[in-house]
Amino acid sequence: MALSLVHSTLFSKTSQLFLHTKTGFSHFSSSIPFSSSALPSNPKTWRRPVISALELGGVKIARDDVVRDDPTNNVPDTIFSKLGLQLHRRDQHPLGILKNTIYDYFDTNYSNKFDKFDELCPIVSVKQNFDDVLVPADHVSRSYNDTYYVDSQTVLRCHTSAHQAELLRKGHTHFLVTGDVYRRDSIDSTHYPVFHQMEGFRVFSPDEWEASGVDGTSFAAEDLKKCLEGLATHLFGAVEMRWVDTYFPFTNPSFELEIYFQEKWLEVLGCGVTEQEILKRNGKLNNVAWAFGLGLERLAMVLFDIPDIRLFWSNDERFTSQFSKGQLGIKFKTFSKYPPCYKDMSFWINESFTENNLCEVVRGIAGDLVEEVSLIDNFTNKKGMTSHCYRIAYRSMERSLTDEEINGLQMSVREQVQSKLNVVLR
Repeated sequence: MALSLVHSTLFSKTSQLFLHTKTGFSHFSSSIPFSSSALPSNPKTWRRPVISALELGGVKIARDDVVRDDPTNNVPDTIFSKLGLQLHRRDQHPLGILKNTIYDYFDTNYSNKFDKFDELCPIVSVKQNFDDVLVPADHVSRSYNDTYYVDSQTVLRCHTSAHQAELLRKGHTHFLVTGDVYRRDSIDSTHYPVFHQMEGFRVFSPDEWEASGVDGTSFAAEDLKKCLEGLATHLFGAVEMRWVDTYFPFTNPSFELEIYFQEKWLEVLGCGVTEQEILKRNGKLNNVAWAFGLGLERLAMVLFDIPDIRLFWSNDERFTSQFSKGQLGIKFKTFSKYPPCYKDMSFWINESFTENNLCEVVRGIAGDLVEEVSLIDNFTNKKGMTSHCYRIAYRSMERSLTDEEINGLQMSVREQVQSKLNVVLR
């Protein structure tokens, strides 16, 4: 089913149901620098997009609601085209198979205690996406370089944690939220500007930990680790595991779970004990809670041996026919051995240049025909001017590309990079 924006008579009903995180939490780890870049002055009052017509089997959003000729909007058509596809709700898709396998674990071990949400609208307010989960005002994740803004107060969610506060206020104490999330990012085999996350959340009342003889935080942390070790075993079998202390703004203490799989350590998810401030703001004054977030693509690529993240979006029957409902871990058989075509591009950069902006331009022209954009050389001359040389790899997962096609794409990329990014081609 596609996503939800409905006509006004229906919208008032959906607004009562939550109009209103790569692991789920890694976007906010301590390794990310902080930045004051960013938001336009005098922000507008946040509002939802104008509502479109409902369709049975899915809801569509009008393009003008999301892609606007507005300096506060940076959502391109390539991103708008992904809204509503909801790969995680397709039972025969690797992401849907993985989601349902995780559901099975929680249903079996927690007697269907966890409420499940997998079609909440990905268009959320800045408050929901950042403020409600205590992301600092100067955090780099808030910048236009990292996040897709519909307007100055509305974004495409960068994590499923954007729905956490609303669900708590609605009285939910055990829940799993799965959905498509959006981040401006680099271009390679493991990064894509749209991917899918699942968040889990559990609230405890004082009588649950007081009898144990330990404090609430210790009780929640121990329960969290036991739960997620069980989940890792459910997905990967008997594997060696280790916990790594880390930082997230919305949990304390915070951890990452790693497993030893295929002769290397693999990060599975991020998690922690929820900051008390989040609970207090949402009416849970005497409780403790835990939360975790995981990236479905990250795990599915390992479990199904899928080598390129672009494949998840393929409608080619040679891909889709390889997977079946309920069959976790079927190994993908490569059907494309088409060669890549490399094109290099050098230019003098300016102070506002970012690699994410470059990748947005390239994606906007070449779409999923671009496999990778990588910096292969840079230098600064005696005048203080800095030059970057990027190598663009073009390759289709489904067919051979012609020289004429590639040359046309590269010419358009060069023109758009120069005009949109204000760089000087060399």
